[in-house]
Amino acid sequence: MGGGGPLLNPLPLAGAVALAIFLAVRRRHFGRVALGLGALAVLALALWGFGVVEPPSLTKLIDDVGRRLGRWTYLLVGALAYLETGAFVGLVAPGESAVLVGGVVAGQGEISIVALIALVWACAVAGDLTSYALGRRLGRDFLVRHGPKLKITEERLEHVEGFFHQHGGATILIGRFIGLVRSLAPFVAGASRLELRRFLPYDVVGAGLWSATFCLLGYFFWRSLDRVEAYIGRGAAALTALVVLGFAIAFALRLRRDPALRARVGRRLDANPAWRRARGPLTFVWERATPGERGLELITLLALAGVGLYGFFGLAMLLGTHELVPLDREAFDALGPLYTPVAGDVVGVLTHLGSLPVTAVAVLATAGWVLRTRRGTGEGAALVAALVLTWGLVHVAKAATGRPRPADPHASAEGLAYPSGHSAYAVAIVACAIVLARGGHRLAARVGIVGIAVSLAAFVGLSRVYLRVHFLSDVLGGLALGTAVFALAGIAALVVGALRHNAVRR
Repeated sequence: MGGGGPLLNPLPLAGAVALAIFLAVRRRHFGRVALGLGALAVLALALWGFGVVEPPSLTKLIDDVGRRLGRWTYLLVGALAYLETGAFVGLVAPGESAVLVGGVVAGQGEISIVALIALVWACAVAGDLTSYALGRRLGRDFLVRHGPKLKITEERLEHVEGFFHQHGGATILIGRFIGLVRSLAPFVAGASRLELRRFLPYDVVGAGLWSATFCLLGYFFWRSLDRVEAYIGRGAAALTALVVLGFAIAFALRLRRDPALRARVGRRLDANPAWRRARGPLTFVWERATPGERGLELITLLALAGVGLYGFFGLAMLLGTHELVPLDREAFDALGPLYTPVAGDVVGVLTHLGSLPVTAVAVLATAGWVLRTRRGTGEGAALVAALVLTWGLVHVAKAATGRPRPADPHASAEGLAYPSGHSAYAVAIVACAIVLARGGHRLAARVGIVGIAVSLAAFVGLSRVYLRVHFLSDVLGGLALGTAVFALAGIAALVVGALRHNAVRR
């Protein structure tokens, strides 16, 4: 410690104070407790004032915790992120606490913040899916019978159910930031028989925002701890912003409760030409960002774009670090013994299914089919634009990262490694399959078409590792980039289509 010998160590003193409080409360000697605590406080202040002891350093305590946890933080934080909803641990211990600690450890440089966010994101979604599956299998009655053991009362359950039925699928997204709702909403969704295709996109987006928010809070808290004093002068600006935000929230609440006020505000907005021009796009975004059939397609594309963008940029930031090097090495170790010259020749031919010429033919054929079936030009144009954009971004990313290819390849390859172009272009096959599957096929046919395309893209990616022309992280980065670009192109097609539809109706 900073000062004082063993007799002045604050930990035994704190233990003695806690014991005294406990005994006094049991015996209801409140007056004596207050007097004793006052005397201890005066003694502590005197010892500190005369320089006999130093108060414990918060920075040093946090630093010690982080260095002791080290890389075990991944396991600890990931497990708690999963258990929070997967085993209802969040009803007892809020998951944000563990995630914040993980962010602090990342801020100390002990672990990677990029890998931590990805891990917490994946574990949070896995925990939600576990709770969802339990809800579908066990139902509400199970939670009513056994809930009190986990502090799940009938009143708390009804509160979450009311929130869920009022706000629908947005409960999964927004409820991620509300402790009680976060812990129970996936189970309630499963017990309510909400379809998985409606549950999962909202959950992926909500879990991603939640994971990034609290990991980064801990990360920047630690990184800025030694500069806190420099920001004290900005307190007035922060206070002003909080006051403005408070008035805005109060006005929004009043607007929601007062129909007459809503009508007056609506009339004033309708008289504003700028609002009339912006109302169409804003209405489109609101209708598709809120739960229901109309919002499902947009939120699904947003989830895919978010995962893809984070995966691509996250892997790019981790290139050459301890988090990725073992992964790439283990992938070569696993596939290396399976290599034979004959199999290598076959795979070398099949890997060209992900080449730019082959995927370009697939995209153009699908765009032509869309045009011929009179479904408009939006989907076809989006496919073509996404493939062109993917090609350009692959080359930009390769030049930016400058990662060399693996040594001793089994096939000829030129240029740089990250990201894998074949893997990125192979996502076009999946996008084409999704467009074709929307053409009125039955569910089994749609699942089969998309499933075959996904398997094909996965094979192309693994073939690049098998031939040792790319690291596994290159392949994952290519798949992530392609997924993000095609998802964003789909969002653009939705927006343009809605605007055209609104223009025609006028």
